[in-house]
Amino acid sequence: MSRAALPSTLIRSSGSMAVGTLLSRGTGFLRTIVIAAAIGTTIGDAYNTANTIPNIVYELLLGGVLTSVVVPLLVAAARRDGDGGDGYAQRLLTVVVVGLTVTTALAIGLAPWIIRLYVGGTREVAAARLAVTFARYFLPQILFYGVGALLGAILNVRGSFAPPMWAPVLNNAVVIVTGGLFIAVTRGRDVVAGRVSGGATLLLALGTTLGIVAQTLALFPALRRTGFRFRLRWDLRGAGLRPAAALGRWVLVYVLANQVAFLVITRLAFAARYPGTFTIYVYAFVLVSLPYAVVAVSVITALLPRMSASALDGRLGDVSADLSRGLKLAAVVLVPAELGAIALGPLVGAVLFAHHTLSLGTGRLIGATLAAYAVSLVPFAGFQMQLRAFYALRDTRTPALVNIGVNSVNLLADLVLFVALPPRERVVGLALGYSLSYIAGYACFAVLLRRRLGITRPARLTRTLVRLGVAGALAAGLGYAVAHLLTRVAGDGAGGSALGLLAGAGAATPLYVWLVLRMRIPEVREIGGLVGGRIRP
Repeated sequence: MSRAALPSTLIRSSGSMAVGTLLSRGTGFLRTIVIAAAIGTTIGDAYNTANTIPNIVYELLLGGVLTSVVVPLLVAAARRDGDGGDGYAQRLLTVVVVGLTVTTALAIGLAPWIIRLYVGGTREVAAARLAVTFARYFLPQILFYGVGALLGAILNVRGSFAPPMWAPVLNNAVVIVTGGLFIAVTRGRDVVAGRVSGGATLLLALGTTLGIVAQTLALFPALRRTGFRFRLRWDLRGAGLRPAAALGRWVLVYVLANQVAFLVITRLAFAARYPGTFTIYVYAFVLVSLPYAVVAVSVITALLPRMSASALDGRLGDVSADLSRGLKLAAVVLVPAELGAIALGPLVGAVLFAHHTLSLGTGRLIGATLAAYAVSLVPFAGFQMQLRAFYALRDTRTPALVNIGVNSVNLLADLVLFVALPPRERVVGLALGYSLSYIAGYACFAVLLRRRLGITRPARLTRTLVRLGVAGALAAGLGYAVAHLLTRVAGDGAGGSALGLLAGAGAATPLYVWLVLRMRIPEVREIGGLVGGRIRP
């Protein structure tokens, strides 16, 4: 494939993934709203704490490796081995299935101690007990997360990007139905830890894990279409898996730094002396992740195999060009999303979350936390793309060391803001600390990659970001003013917030589009061409 063809291919690949991701994230967002309305904040703290444990254990053991260094290794095996890398991938699958099955069994046995580690000496004893119950049903997700991530990497290396992006739709559908059934069963009565019935608890626990199982199984038909066969192989000696272990050591350091910080943040949330702080922190993160997941994850997934191939051939200039292009493409959408969330965050939270068991005040607090997270939406996406550039270069040590600094900044800021803010606002402080850390991380990575890749024209990227920022700030300012005026008239209740949000977004969006088109930013025209179906191979 010629380099001239690459930009269009990148946009098309990212576009097909973005559609799948948009649907999966959209339904995921609906799933969060349904679950939030169904379980409120007290059960929410137990449910969300337990539901993060499988992710944490999986990330600590394997997740970082599977989503980072495995793609470059699979690309190298596909080029090196006579079977196109099938045997290498099958051996990796064997290690993942066996390792995570044993880990899952151990984790279920240790569930009470794992939950105690995260909630500490919380006064919500009933919530802590319920979290242990949930954890025992949620922990089998560890195995399915691992298998699903590796199957997704195998599909990506074979040029199949869409199925991993569409598979979460199944998970979301299962959980949405589960949340609806929970609402029908409880009818909002006794939705408090210690009072909810055993049958309702079982419904919620089994339905949540069943969704992850369905998401993983959905990848097998796509895998068969690529010609790959799922088969466990035990001829592991001399199979070339040692490089994965060597690279994975520093990835483990990277993941460990994240998880230590998350542990401290969880303990701070339970110590905030404001009910539902951890649940609010989680729901706001789900909100801010939506534009990142739809746009940046799609670009990253398309970029990593190609940057890995360029790095393998020593074409560092191509790695740099792809990284810069990915950053600019993602920024076209993420810059207005970031500024819009900052301007309209409390209204977004009120409209989406102030239903059933959640109050208007809780909804607005989720929105304020969203605004604090959104401060780093663009730097966070840039940080994740820069991270993949390091992984394409098979350098896991530098990101691990930088990430220790990133999490140190996060915890320092969190602790200062936790002391300085009143209990209700502490969750906003936790999100703001998170944002400050990724702004610092993005800046650090930019300096290091400039030296490593020999980037000679960083001003082009900076100029594009500044122009998008100016357009986004003007549009967000107009949107805030219109929404503020309308809510002064209609009130800031659920109805007034919805009117304000619609009017603000309706005023800001056309202005942003008009401004970026007038600025003639190339990436805007390319995305416009994709939307209009004018992109050609």
